[in-house]
Amino acid sequence: MLLTSRGRFLLKSLVTKIKRQGWKFRNVLLNYLRSRFSKTITIAAIILAAVIAGNTVSAQVTPPPLTSLKSVSVPEPNNLGDFVKDKVAAIKLGKALFWDMQVGSDGKTSCASCHFHAGADNRSKNQISPGLLRINADGTVNPDTAFDVGGGPNYQLKPGDFPFHKLSNPNDPKTVVSDRNDVSSSQGVFNAKFVDVKPGNAEDEVKNELDPVFNVGGTNVRRVQPRNTPTVINAAFNFRNFWDGRAENIFNGVNPFGLRDPNASVVKAEKPNQLKFVKIRLNNSSLASQALGPPLSSFELSADGRTFQEIGDKFGRIDNKKSLSTLPLDNLDNLDNLADTLVGPLLSSVEELTGNLAQIGNSKSISTLLQNVLSIRGTKLPRVLGQKLSRLRPLGKQVVHPQDSVLGADSRSPQPGLKDKTYDQLIKDAFKPEWWRSNRLIQVDAEGRRTFVNRPDNSSQTDEYTLLEYNFSLFFGLAIQLYESTLIANDTPFDRFLAGNTTALTKQQQLGKDLFQGKALCIGCHAGSELTAASVSSVAKDGRIKRAPFGAKSPEDNGFFNIGVRPVTDDPGLGANDGLQSNNPLSEARLAQLGKFQLLLGQNPPVLNPPLNSNEKVIADGAFKAPGLRNVELTAPYFHNGGQATLEQVVDFYNRGGDFGALPPLNLSSEEKQQLVAFLKGLTDDRVRLEKAPFDHPQLFVPNGHPGNQTFITDDGTGKATDSFLEIPAVGRNGGSAIRNFLN
Repeated sequence: MLLTSRGRFLLKSLVTKIKRQGWKFRNVLLNYLRSRFSKTITIAAIILAAVIAGNTVSAQVTPPPLTSLKSVSVPEPNNLGDFVKDKVAAIKLGKALFWDMQVGSDGKTSCASCHFHAGADNRSKNQISPGLLRINADGTVNPDTAFDVGGGPNYQLKPGDFPFHKLSNPNDPKTVVSDRNDVSSSQGVFNAKFVDVKPGNAEDEVKNELDPVFNVGGTNVRRVQPRNTPTVINAAFNFRNFWDGRAENIFNGVNPFGLRDPNASVVKAEKPNQLKFVKIRLNNSSLASQALGPPLSSFELSADGRTFQEIGDKFGRIDNKKSLSTLPLDNLDNLDNLADTLVGPLLSSVEELTGNLAQIGNSKSISTLLQNVLSIRGTKLPRVLGQKLSRLRPLGKQVVHPQDSVLGADSRSPQPGLKDKTYDQLIKDAFKPEWWRSNRLIQVDAEGRRTFVNRPDNSSQTDEYTLLEYNFSLFFGLAIQLYESTLIANDTPFDRFLAGNTTALTKQQQLGKDLFQGKALCIGCHAGSELTAASVSSVAKDGRIKRAPFGAKSPEDNGFFNIGVRPVTDDPGLGANDGLQSNNPLSEARLAQLGKFQLLLGQNPPVLNPPLNSNEKVIADGAFKAPGLRNVELTAPYFHNGGQATLEQVVDFYNRGGDFGALPPLNLSSEEKQQLVAFLKGLTDDRVRLEKAPFDHPQLFVPNGHPGNQTFITDDGTGKATDSFLEIPAVGRNGGSAIRNFLN
């Protein structure tokens, strides 16, 4: 920490006094207090030490003022112009793809299916996942497949189910009444094996298979992800994305893993008849990296068509499908749409993803279930998705509001879809021609070998793709990123207050703001104008790894914290590995210890003081990315496990020092708790609440559980439960009525 000599002396003195009084700083506390290399966090650390020691801090010590988020530029790759020729067109493509239900294997699920409510998900039926990410103390996999909340899938959550970790006294972590390791998350697709796309049909050809976990009486229900859904609003500020940070800041055009995947490449046309494979890297693009996970996840959007062993050692073994020659050659321009090697060079082995599955005492079906549990591998190649979407009308199942801020001019309302636009045309409007225009095809054989050819070979042993199809993951990722980069909530009462409007926050909220930046210690993790230490600006200022300021001063990833929501063995988070062939740690501090930081992350590791020791302990196990807090009023349930339903429960959690690992208790009074909650509600942008531009959207039908309950369900005749759908009406730029919150 960049303390003055006096500050260092004060902090050291306080810590010494604490030790003399018999206080012990536990590992989670060390993880919580971040060395933010800023005056704000320095003061927060001093306040923390003083609070625990029973001392007070002079009222004259105040943090520097924060600035409105409007003053912070949205991060963007510095070489975006090498790929995108028209950002407005790319945003249009991204919004269409994000909301289009035809992207899913079932023709019913989209990215927006889990991000339709303030960028998150407020569904409450069939939203429970058991503890599938549980591990043993030695790191081997030990999934818990029992449903503790409700007793089974398709359960309708109730307010009384929360918090999942119940106490008789919310201020005393020792008064445990019950503890459940289930996760409140988001339902996706049914368990199925991918067979083929059906050109012109939104639904893929799949083979339904019994789900060993997500079934009621032998009838499959929709699967539920093992972590709570975070909001996509303001996610553009994150240096890395996903709770465990596996969506890299550098986008490789192929999958979420950036430079970690040495085989990731796309194809560039130097001339229309001259193709070559190239490796690309776009910085500040973790949203693009993140976008390429869900379309391949057999939990979120995709049927599971392949095992991991079928993926080759280079660009991947490709599913054998119809040769392009079976399609009309005069339709190649329409066919040349959305596809690419989203998964080809993506992963290596299920065992490497989740640990040694052979050590699990469960059935093979459970092992199969875990193959795609974290959305980082799957089956449906994006180039195949391109073959499907190229013959479908964009948003062909959904009405687009004629006053949609991005798509309104192309609306067919009251008919569904866009007029006079195909996905291949949307791509061509947005991206430079060297990434989609060629008169040659890319041929991939059953062993993953790739060849550039002039015409289809009519062989069932090869798949052939146009350049536009082959590079679809590049288009998909960047278009989604550019659209999500418009979803910036920076007009909250808090932002207006920071900009000089002293009446924007109520007196109660202003007192809560003081608590947030002082006694409540929130600013330690939710730092800067973005209210997260995991932001691009935070990493640029403080480095990707740093040392904790107390105790052994262990190295840690900037912006990732273990705050004791659950035991480390419930979900290792940042402490897990990436699941690629080399199975490297997700923790960047651990990569630095292994000497792989520059190779896998593209820059030299930060210089720590004292220098990093390859044998010292790194704080990573059970750590998760600190989320930004704007609109937090609207994004319940909370934390990576979704185990808290209200802001009051969240404040109680922090006030008692967490549930596992003991953060410092805050000793807030009831009045102070109310002030802090009031301040958090002052972080809501009313444009989000009312779905005004840029937060307007097309119509959407989201799966909302199944008729029946956790003990009885109706079969649709194919081994799957009958679906229930919730309609999210189309909204134009002027917004609509206020959205309802979780369980409300």
